[in-house]
Amino acid sequence: MTITLAEKISLSCSRLAQIYNEYGSNVAVGWTGGKDSTVVLYLWRNFLAEVAPDMSVRAINVDTGCKFPEVLAFRDQWARAWNIDVQVARPDFDLSRYPLAADPISCCGDLKIKPLQAMISKLGIAALLTGVRADEHSDRAQRSWLEEYDDHLRALPILEWTELDIWTFHVKNSIPWCSLYNQGYRSLGCVPCTSSSGKGERSGRDSRKEAQMEQLRSLGYF
Repeated sequence: MTITLAEKISLSCSRLAQIYNEYGSNVAVGWTGGKDSTVVLYLWRNFLAEVAPDMSVRAINVDTGCKFPEVLAFRDQWARAWNIDVQVARPDFDLSRYPLAADPISCCGDLKIKPLQAMISKLGIAALLTGVRADEHSDRAQRSWLEEYDDHLRALPILEWTELDIWTFHVKNSIPWCSLYNQGYRSLGCVPCTSSSGKGERSGRDSRKEAQMEQLRSLGYF
């Protein structure tokens, strides 16, 4: 059965309402600066504007130290424009001596997962909203929209959306996006593990990491 984008939007909004009703202000968006999590941030911001206009829109961004400068500039510009309370999580490593991308499990664990987990614990976040979509990766196709972690819940409100849905929603609602998408990138990660080549949405990502997505997810990766 085909679900229209309007129906997907309605489903996503009902999920956000469920999360809000259960966790209130202890919710944050895992905002990468990418197209998908920006849609989630937009939906959450609009939802809170209606039901809790005095409540801060909170987001967690992981800055590994090797992100594209365009992504960081996009994050900072729209955090200001949208009045987003962004908490930036950074790894506690000297990157000049760190073996970047040598081993994707260790690298993502040290530079992404550990800083994210530390920030979630520091802020007391009970539910983290992410922009994960089922059609991005075979591992993500098997996931539920709610996932339990040790100390928090992960919610995937746009799980059923397609890449085309994302771009349609961006254009119809005049939602900004990072300039790298205009240069041929379809998925944005760290500089050493991301290129604009390939035909699939995530084909520009490090193939070693993509092959181990299930293990990374079990460790706390989006």
